[in-house]
Amino acid sequence: MRNLLEIQKQLLPDLMETLKRRYTILHQIMLSDIIGRRTLAASLDMTERVLRAETDLLKSQGLIEIESVGMRVSDAGRRLLDLLEPIAKSLFGLDDLEEKIRTTYGLNKVIVVPGDCETSPFTKRELGRAGAKALLGVLRSEDTVAVTGGSTLAEMADQLTLPIPLSYKNAWVVPARGGLGESMEIQANTIASTMAKRIGANYRLLHVPDLLSEDAYQSLALDFNIGEIVQIIRRSRIIVHGIGDAMEMTRRRKLDEATIAEIQEEGAVAESFGYYFNEEGQVVHTMLTMGLRLEDIIRTEVVIGIAGGKRKAKAIHAMLRFGQEDILVTDEAAAVEIGKEIDNQNHTVL
Repeated sequence: MRNLLEIQKQLLPDLMETLKRRYTILHQIMLSDIIGRRTLAASLDMTERVLRAETDLLKSQGLIEIESVGMRVSDAGRRLLDLLEPIAKSLFGLDDLEEKIRTTYGLNKVIVVPGDCETSPFTKRELGRAGAKALLGVLRSEDTVAVTGGSTLAEMADQLTLPIPLSYKNAWVVPARGGLGESMEIQANTIASTMAKRIGANYRLLHVPDLLSEDAYQSLALDFNIGEIVQIIRRSRIIVHGIGDAMEMTRRRKLDEATIAEIQEEGAVAESFGYYFNEEGQVVHTMLTMGLRLEDIIRTEVVIGIAGGKRKAKAIHAMLRFGQEDILVTDEAAAVEIGKEIDNQNHTVL
């Protein structure tokens, strides 16, 4: 199939562009459940006239249904998308990018979805969907999973509506750390409970702030109930985490100017688990938080990182250099930039 696609790209490049365009339209309608033509045209950066011609064709083929409230994918359209999924990565040239990142950093698996989640909510939804599939691909019936917060992990929790392969009534989902004091929807506690309910698992919550003073940390460490949940968190077989831009995370944590200046001077570009990493993947600053410690992350059997967007590429690259990821789920925009970083490294070595 791959050889056939390569032949078609050379002999029928216009046909390949048409196939990519129609696949993208159909796929984004599927991700939206139902969507109006104007909204879809704006998200695809396409004129309504061009989109109308394409959606009329898709409707004539029975792949979409057009109603007064918008367009939705038909059952035939979903079946076609399922058939196209194995070749979609070759179609967009993402399989080579996945393999390049995977082999460079020794990961077990890399999943790259088309688009840029910073500019497209559909790409972010697909990123969450790919993360959900990646988790279910490694999750066992009695596992404990620790999850961090953030909008991407919240999207992943929402996308856990895929066919559930096993019974997880003996599994546990727990927050990897305390809350950042931001929107409840994207806090680790909320995401852990949502994920557990979606797959029929158990969950425990950690009701402590993410950022603690030394006195508060020592006091909470002596609390029996908190100590019990922290021990469960630290025994997790799977960690699912987002990756943040270092400076953005200092603002979200509402750190004082002196601490922000210190973190910036230390060369931090990425944040995850309360640790700040420089471009080489080295920890340069640590926040005092309850939950996962660095040694817990290092010994965890499966670590899944989920993040996307061109602006986060440097942060994702730093975490890959940290060297503890087993599975990376990202988007095309970030993966292209990471690929450039790899090329620069190779050029420097040469």
